[in-house]
Order: sequence, then C-alpha cells, then structure tokens
Amino acid sequence: MENLKIGATKYTPEISFDCEKNILDIIGESYPENIAEFYAPVFKWLEQYIEQLKNDQNVTINMELIYFNSSSSKVLLDFLDILEQAVKNGKHIAVNWIYEEEDEDTLEFGEEFQEDFEILDINLVQKKG
Repeated sequence: MENLKIGATKYTPEISFDCEKNILDIIGESYPENIAEFYAPVFKWLEQYIEQLKNDQNVTINMELIYFNSSSSKVLLDFLDILEQAVKNGKHIAVNWIYEEEDEDTLEFGEEFQEDFEILDINLVQKKG
C-alpha cells in the first residue's frame, strides 16, 4: 500500500500516513471550504489501511491541530470512530493529541475525545516550547 501525503495549505492540515512505520500525522489548521472533498481521500485511504493492517502491528497517530472549525470537529469524531472500531476488531492504535501549553480549547477537545472514545488510547501530549 502506498503512503498518503497531502501538503498543508492555509486552510487544511498536512496529512502524512507512513505505511511502513505505521505512523500517521495530521498537523496544522483545518477549516477547508469543502470539507467532504478534502477529507474523502483521507477516509478512503484510512479504511484500506486498517483493512490490510495486521493485529500485531502498533499504529501511532499524531494529531496536532492548531485550529479546527465545527465541521472539522465532526470529521474528527468520524475519524476517531473508525479508529475505535478498528481497536474493537483487534488493532493496536494509539492517538497522541498534541496541544500547545496555553491552548486550553485544544486540550479540552482532547479530554472530551478521551471521554467519548474510552476504548481508543488517546494520549494528551503537551507540546514543548
């Protein structure tokens, strides 16, 4: 399976999924004009990736979103739902929710995601310096 790489823009995050290392990074801001169009290939890739993933492989997902709008938060819920379902099916997935020290809003979103997705391992990681 090929890696997925989408460069960041002013309105969209960088998305980098490395199949060999099993590391998925989503970094930046997310408020695309057409959210369905932007995230459709990401979801398609993710579902194919999870399907071919072996149960003994560990996957790390680093989510470092500086800003995201309400439409993006709904997409994040769908994304985390797919991941939690994969964990229920025996996959080993950890999510690092990375936030700036003074960004209380992003921290609170991470805490809410922890509550909503109890089976999924969501780590709150404060970004250094």
